Amino acid sequence: MIRTVKLHKSFGENHVLKGIDTEFYAGKPNLIIGLSGAGKTVLLKLLIGLFEPSEGSVFYGDTDIFSLNAKQLRNIRMNVGMLFQGNALFDSMTVGENIRFPMDMFTRKTLKEKQMRVDECLEMVNMEGINERYPSEVSGGMQKRVGIARALVLEPDYFFCDEPNSGLDPQTSILVDELICDLTNTHNITTVINTHDMNSVMGIGDNILLLKNGSVAWRGDKSQVLESENETLEDFIFASPFLRRLREDALKQRHATDG
Repeated sequence: MIRTVKLHKSFGENHVLKGIDTEFYAGKPNLIIGLSGAGKTVLLKLLIGLFEPSEGSVFYGDTDIFSLNAKQLRNIRMNVGMLFQGNALFDSMTVGENIRFPMDMFTRKTLKEKQMRVDECLEMVNMEGINERYPSEVSGGMQKRVGIARALVLEPDYFFCDEPNSGLDPQTSILVDELICDLTNTHNITTVINTHDMNSVMGIGDNILLLKNGSVAWRGDKSQVLESENETLEDFIFASPFLRRLREDALKQRHATDG
């Protein structure tokens, strides 16, 4: 689990995050949502330790990561996997080499052990046998799955995803969401996802944090979204008249069934 306590972040006079108190749980997808400029990316970078807070704390379990020295923080980061928005795969490396890269950097495993772990990770994301291909030789959705495999190759307890469905078609996005959700549940990982994708919110949003102007505007899960009376949530999720009509129809059907 990750917990934030009275987390603030300012850049000069720009107060980006304003006292964030929240928790991200193991074994379920935790989503951070909000309009552009709400503070989602800054919060994600604070959670990873790339930014230091102006005030407040970030706890991994019982450990405040900003109380650690550089060596201790490095050990924490070895227990973190990151899926970048643009995949961040090395074009000059094969798929297998890309996945192996964190092991080359942080472990003393033999080449055989690394290759076995690469094969395990490719099987985990349903992409066996493509070790020798290059990123340019596979689709965008497959590149995303390679990124997931690389992020999880060191068997981290914490997994961060920045807009994992960016640039993907709706069907592939759903497959990526389901894969992330399955791996999170199976391995009891604390997974935090920064997203604008409403399919993700309604599909895998087991714990949702909505930010507005750097503050927490709403917390809940996907089952609470339809009937929430939170104005900020309504404006964000059901931004178009079409979606508002769908929500009204869904609520009518639900109430008719309940009645």
